[in-house]
Amino acid sequence: MNFEELTLANQDRLPLFRAAFGMEPDSWTLGDWGCALAGEVGELCNLIKKRRRGQDIPIAKLAQELADVIIYADLLATELAIDLGQAVKVTFNAKSDELSLPVKLT
Repeated sequence: MNFEELTLANQDRLPLFRAAFGMEPDSWTLGDWGCALAGEVGELCNLIKKRRRGQDIPIAKLAQELADVIIYADLLATELAIDLGQAVKVTFNAKSDELSLPVKLT
């Protein structure tokens, strides 16, 4: 799976998602998508906190929340007409350049 596949699947599923929740097409603002993304990051962080405190939080649950973060990041990127895969590559490579590290994405 790559970001392009995720984006296409998100685009196919979005009308069904909106219908399932009674949302009008294009009814969410960038702020709504940003808040949804922040909520997913918060859920992930809460599980990490609980795990650090000794609770038995399965890795599968952390993986699920981390995947939710990526899915909502892709949805927000799509709303902004950002190619998330390209943005990740550019940002990753810029950080490697900044730190004089040889690892780059192609």
